[in-house]
Amino acid sequence: MADANGRHGIILENRARLELTGITDVDRFNEEEILLFTQLGELTIRGRSLHINEMSVGSGELSVEGDITALIYGDKDRKKKLSLFGRLLK
Repeated sequence: MADANGRHGIILENRARLELTGITDVDRFNEEEILLFTQLGELTIRGRSLHINEMSVGSGELSVEGDITALIYGDKDRKKKLSLFGRLLK
């Protein structure tokens, strides 16, 4: 479960079902890639036939099914950077 101390957890079962905690936002998703943000930074999930089964914004929990081929962590501070649109309005 997510908390203010920046916790994040992953349980991957048979590369087909993924349970995540500590999720703060889902940026974009399709059947091959899900880009989301955890309390500890950016996470990209790659695979085939990816499907978000359950998502709870309040608890920060997310469930994904499909053929999961990669979990890639990125910058902790990426979400804090302004998008191109945000920079234009600044």
